[in-house]
Amino acid sequence: MNLSLEGKYAVICGSTQGIGLATAEELALLGASCTLIARNEDALKSAVQHLDISLRQQHNYLVADFSKADEVRAVIEKHVAKTPVHILVNNTGGPPSGPVIEASEEAFLNTFNQHLICNHILTKAVFPSMKKEGYGRVINIISTSVKIPLKNLGVSNTIRGAVASWAKSMANEISQYNITVNNVLPGFTTTQRLTSLIDQLAKRGNTVIDVIEKNMVEEVPMKRFGVASEVAAVAAFLASPAASYVNGVSIPVDGGRTGSI
Repeated sequence: MNLSLEGKYAVICGSTQGIGLATAEELALLGASCTLIARNEDALKSAVQHLDISLRQQHNYLVADFSKADEVRAVIEKHVAKTPVHILVNNTGGPPSGPVIEASEEAFLNTFNQHLICNHILTKAVFPSMKKEGYGRVINIISTSVKIPLKNLGVSNTIRGAVASWAKSMANEISQYNITVNNVLPGFTTTQRLTSLIDQLAKRGNTVIDVIEKNMVEEVPMKRFGVASEVAAVAAFLASPAASYVNGVSIPVDGGRTGSI
């Protein structure tokens, strides 16, 4: 199986922590030169220094805030003007929890821009390079909510579903150029995002965090939370030559929790 990414250039969003950072680490281990994008420059500098360089990879970073679409557009357009891109990992933090009936219209618009619009800007920017190189992998880190909506994540459920439909449409259009578009759907994964959601649920339900965690673990057939590296491993496979005929799919990485085939 050919998993080598030597000579490939990757752009990984939201990559200073959690699943984004774990994905960058896996791609680097397979030989890719990684460009990290996030808003915290100090965290970016630290993350880049920890990526593997045993295959002469050259890693760097771009500073951009995904709540500012024009800022994202500016940095990616400048990057692709001088560097080819073979792999794009679209990943950014989700909105706060809460029932959909309580969500403001502004919350939907902000999340739509942060996720779908920024994903679209980034994909459009790297498409010419991928087409020219004859190799492209667009990997979107979304959520199992695109299969079955999750409780108390009304805004996230809505926008994640829109991103999945966008991704399928994009896969249908650009795969003729050897560019695949796929979605990775993390379940309960031990990250700062999960910790924040558990804390919000505990406060909303006026209960203790341990009870929330225990109830969530009981929903997972494997009876544990996942770790970021387990999600990253699937993303890395999708980025590799071995996944050349995997296109337009959404793959849960959730220990079996999602209740659909």
